[in-house]
Amino acid sequence: LQSNGCGPGFPEENTSSDGQAMIKITEKSCLASPSLPDFCGCSPGWSSAFYGAECFDSEVHSYLKNLGNQKSSESQNIDAKKVELEQLLMMETKNYRKTIKFYQKLLQKERRSKGPETKSMLPKLRGQLQEMKSKVQFLELVKKYQMMYAEQWGVESYVLPTVIHSGKADTMDMAPMDESSLLLYYNTEKHQCNNQNGVRVLQAGTPLGLMTYLYSRNAFLEGYVQQFLYTFRYFCTQEEFLKFLLDRISSTLSSASLDPSTPLTKICNRSFYILQAWIEDCYSVDFATNTDLLSTLKEFISSKVASLNGYGECLLSLLEDASARKSGSADLCSGVDKGEEESEEGRKSLHSLCKKLSEDVSRKNFYWKLSKGMGPIAQYQRGQLHTGSAVLPKPCCSSFTEESSVSLARADEVGSVLLMECSAQQLCWQLTLLQQEVFNKCHPVHFLNSRALGVKDKCVAVPKAVSAETVSLKVCNLFLSKCIQDQYLLQLLKNADSISTWVAAEIVTCHTTKRQVSLLSKFLLIAKCCYEQRNFATAMQILAGLENLIVRQLPAWKILPAKVAEIMEELKAVEVFLKSDSLCLMEGDRFKTLPTIPSAHVLAMHVQQLETGGFTMTNGAHKWTKLRNIAKVVSQVHAFQENPYTYAPDFKLQSYLRQRITRFKDADISALAADNCANFHQIPAEKHSRKIQDTLRRMKATFQ
Repeated sequence: LQSNGCGPGFPEENTSSDGQAMIKITEKSCLASPSLPDFCGCSPGWSSAFYGAECFDSEVHSYLKNLGNQKSSESQNIDAKKVELEQLLMMETKNYRKTIKFYQKLLQKERRSKGPETKSMLPKLRGQLQEMKSKVQFLELVKKYQMMYAEQWGVESYVLPTVIHSGKADTMDMAPMDESSLLLYYNTEKHQCNNQNGVRVLQAGTPLGLMTYLYSRNAFLEGYVQQFLYTFRYFCTQEEFLKFLLDRISSTLSSASLDPSTPLTKICNRSFYILQAWIEDCYSVDFATNTDLLSTLKEFISSKVASLNGYGECLLSLLEDASARKSGSADLCSGVDKGEEESEEGRKSLHSLCKKLSEDVSRKNFYWKLSKGMGPIAQYQRGQLHTGSAVLPKPCCSSFTEESSVSLARADEVGSVLLMECSAQQLCWQLTLLQQEVFNKCHPVHFLNSRALGVKDKCVAVPKAVSAETVSLKVCNLFLSKCIQDQYLLQLLKNADSISTWVAAEIVTCHTTKRQVSLLSKFLLIAKCCYEQRNFATAMQILAGLENLIVRQLPAWKILPAKVAEIMEELKAVEVFLKSDSLCLMEGDRFKTLPTIPSAHVLAMHVQQLETGGFTMTNGAHKWTKLRNIAKVVSQVHAFQENPYTYAPDFKLQSYLRQRITRFKDADISALAADNCANFHQIPAEKHSRKIQDTLRRMKATFQ
């Protein structure tokens, strides 16, 4: 490959002088290995992969530079800035929370009395809230800038060949060992080669080159590290990536503590931070599913790192914590102590606060709605919203198919009566919490390479007769052959298919047309409520159940109220909207303040579309621009998981729904419909008798 850059003298990756000054300061203040209390997370997070270099603008750089200058000139180190930032953020968040509570009380008073004084105060208070929200969000963004800890160990582009040579026993056949043969750049501005404002962007690279670029200065801040962690399996196995990092640590560990400004010291420390970010973000998909990989890492840390460097103890502790979270996630349904609930109340997230403001300030409908008003759903929305974080949903079971405390027999006795008694909003809330429980366990990596798992562009992505364990990898596998892939996406799609089958089964098992009309209306109203609350997963699952061939032919559709029937067209419009653009749910700021659950199948199809076409250029280099776009799309999974729904869980209703879904998950809809006369168009008795007599008369005439 021939680089389009200007060689070692090319101005590095778009870093301001403020950022360079910060790096020099941190090099002087962070020379020792971290102790456990000071060990902070360095995973860039989804926003880094989604926004890239635009995640942190010049305002964030300048604010962080000036932070701490008020006390003394010696307080310009990262630790002092971090303490002051935490204090500012805590104070602003506390004030914001108090103002929101006052605003809600004022809003309730205005609705009751409608006094002129209250009306005049509300707009002013609303403006203050918007300013406070913007300030808190900005401080949250500055807090994420703690990646500067890792960025201080980044190296210049001309040092990257040293990163390659620092690995003693690198078995990957990638020669020659110079940057131009491993990485390809393109300039965003023509004829800017000698201009200090010129910017070059990574376009493609060999596997070794792409791994080496992790050590480049600003790779963390520009989003490259997070994008790499999402997509490296297309060109590298987990074992190869781990070996690459461990080789660099082995060859530089002994000399890393001599001089912090030397390339070997930077390579060693940067390797630890990359390894830490990998564990923090991808433990569940790489290490938890590959015991050999985990054992190799633990053995290396214990034997070669722990005795020489403080990072060893920190990384082992990080692995233990990640393992405990992975194994203990199923035990969260045991309940929470009152003290824990109070502490959780004190740690309300920014998303919960912003969600309250968004619900009160604006309840605008989505633009694809066809009906002007709320219609029949209004009667089901008289309940009071529960949005306190003290009542965050606690998962009870790992999936819809597991047994719970309520027996199947009891659920069968109740039948669909409870569905009719509960309001559409109540059912929407509980179905949303159940869906959130399953969605929160998935990872952006789960949506990659879904063709190899048999996921296709159709409503039912996973056949009922085929389990996730028996699905064999097809020829269309885009990952390397030895790369282990977690198949949780199949479980996610199977749960979605179970809900669609349950919806269809509940309708066709109704013994009267009148009850079928009521149940059709109920499911349509639930779906409407779901997509209005941005739970697109359950809305599309209900739509798939209603579009079942047997269900669509039911006579009940002809007598369905017109306003309710319009909801079906709304749902189809929502489906078209979701399929139109892979990032349609990330537009604007709604996803930052309102919880969202995307349709897993639709998202998988968008990723498959991005995966279409070759991943490599004619010279064998992998297209980083293609991988970067894929990482941007799948990053929205973590973005949505960051902002949970805070409805009050009704465990009895959830248990009932689980049992009904479990009962019908493998049902044959056509067989169930055949046993119910309400599913067929009835011919009046007199007309039916007359037809028989006419037929007999014609047959008698033929014999004469």
